[in-house]
Amino acid sequence: MPALGARPPRPSSGRRGRLRIYLAAAPGAGKTYAMLNEGHRRKSRGTDVVIGYVETHGRPRTAEQIGDLEIIPRKKSAYRGLTLEEMDLEAVLARRPQVVLVDELAHTNVPGSRHEKRYQDVLELLEAGIDVVTTLNIQHLESLNDIVANITGVRVRETLPDWILDQADEVELIDISPHALRQRMKHGNIYPRERIDAALNNFFREGNLTALRELALRRTAEKTEAQLQQYMASHRINKLWPACERVLVGFDHRPHSRQVIRDAWRLAHSLQAQLIAVSVEPTGFASVTARLVRLLKYGRRLRAEEEAARRRLEAHALLAEDLGAEVLHVRSPDIAQALATIARERRVTLIVLGLPTRHRWEELLRGSLVNRLLRLSNDIDIHLVPRRPESEAEDSSSSHT
Repeated sequence: MPALGARPPRPSSGRRGRLRIYLAAAPGAGKTYAMLNEGHRRKSRGTDVVIGYVETHGRPRTAEQIGDLEIIPRKKSAYRGLTLEEMDLEAVLARRPQVVLVDELAHTNVPGSRHEKRYQDVLELLEAGIDVVTTLNIQHLESLNDIVANITGVRVRETLPDWILDQADEVELIDISPHALRQRMKHGNIYPRERIDAALNNFFREGNLTALRELALRRTAEKTEAQLQQYMASHRINKLWPACERVLVGFDHRPHSRQVIRDAWRLAHSLQAQLIAVSVEPTGFASVTARLVRLLKYGRRLRAEEEAARRRLEAHALLAEDLGAEVLHVRSPDIAQALATIARERRVTLIVLGLPTRHRWEELLRGSLVNRLLRLSNDIDIHLVPRRPESEAEDSSSSHT
């Protein structure tokens, strides 16, 4: 078995099991209940299903949901004077069911177990061709460990690498509003009575739950996005599928970019769309012609203007970040091609640019960005932002910096 955290090699032959993860923002959302319900659904279709490990946490409704599902007895291990129970991996492998239900994917096994972490047990089951249905709370993802600690004030000790979630065949979000989850807690449906007040005043504060819910929603959306991209690539689908709105705004060092970024944000906000801000640094011949244009325009003031342009570009990127945009800086000999490529890769539905105000000699040297972009992205809408008086005032004042 690979070292802790390492990706296992894909089996060279034979069927690999499929992994389904029920993901939630916090304990008590209903992951285990959903996992057991899925087990009953598959069993009713004639599938051989067993429970490898389930943790009911003393919740009567969860325990009742086990019903007539076959349970593989747990393996008992002595540790520091205690008798601890873990999933009996060897027994599950010997039983060879079609599907095994394994609760709490991020769990750390008792020292001396076959693997240090339960997710490693699950990987071995998958390599043996057994399908696994499991559960996970968002705070257990390694990449979110610091974020969760900052939100909740609690450092989660049991984590697993993000690629486990990335490689899952199915991820289903078990979503519940923070208010409803707190009500479950108050009614004693999550923790014992003696733990309720402390939980409500700490980890289960409404603000914490709202932030954790947003993390879970985003992570699930990213997984869905990746699966859609993989499907489109495997089926050689090049046409844009606008499953959701995404706005790309191109910006550079020119003062007009501030207005363009603000207009793009307003459009994205009205469409409830993600905003991606992209600056392209020209390379090769494009870099030479860009510098020649600046030399013709500024002459001996070129060095000072280039420093001012660098500061403006940084300020524009910061503005985009402050507005919540994802900011990308790329280098390319072809600005239009770079923007079109990013737009297609990110399945952008609208591109926002500043209306060009080039002199004729600039067009001859550099060509028309808008015309090339129109040809390269003919199924993506392009919105051009004209220069308004306030933008011209900014341009005039900044040209003297």
